[in-house]
Amino acid sequence: MGKKGEETKIAIRKAALVLFIHKGFKDVTMKDICEATGLSRGGLYMHYGSTKQIFADIINEIMSSLENEVAVKIENGISATIILDELLGRYLSEMLDRSGSLGLAFYEYYSSMPLSDDNAMLKQYYISKAMICNLIEYGINKGEFKQVNIKAVVDLLIFSYQGVRMLNNIMPLDDDKISIDMINEIRTMLVK
Repeated sequence: MGKKGEETKIAIRKAALVLFIHKGFKDVTMKDICEATGLSRGGLYMHYGSTKQIFADIINEIMSSLENEVAVKIENGISATIILDELLGRYLSEMLDRSGSLGLAFYEYYSSMPLSDDNAMLKQYYISKAMICNLIEYGINKGEFKQVNIKAVVDLLIFSYQGVRMLNNIMPLDDDKISIDMINEIRTMLVK
């Protein structure tokens, strides 16, 4: 695929992302994406065969970007506490943002898939877990973080973050203090 084709795919993902944020996954159709991008059905289907393919590319792009960002900061010797604070700040921002969350779309997309070792959500969980485990190990080795049960702390962070994001879509939490307290407690568990 040439440069123009790749640019079109990027434009499709950007338009679809807005739709997924506002409508969830299951309520977005290829017709909606055609209307949002101005592409004909044939033009859209030249690049993507389904909303599942588009959503999968969006999620993979988001996860790759975050994973690479953290890895580069570790390689460059950036303070583990600074990296953690940036990551927790991003998570908190997403937890508090009731209008721009992919939480519902994420849940709808992954809950429609069969449970198996090849489950895409399970793969994303393992990618996230490895990334955060590496960060915590890095922080411990630099003497910035306390000795902790790394896997347990990572699971606490991931499931708290995903749980709040999903529940905000079906049970809006008016009390931002819940999310803030959760993030602050995780930080307290780690930073010396």
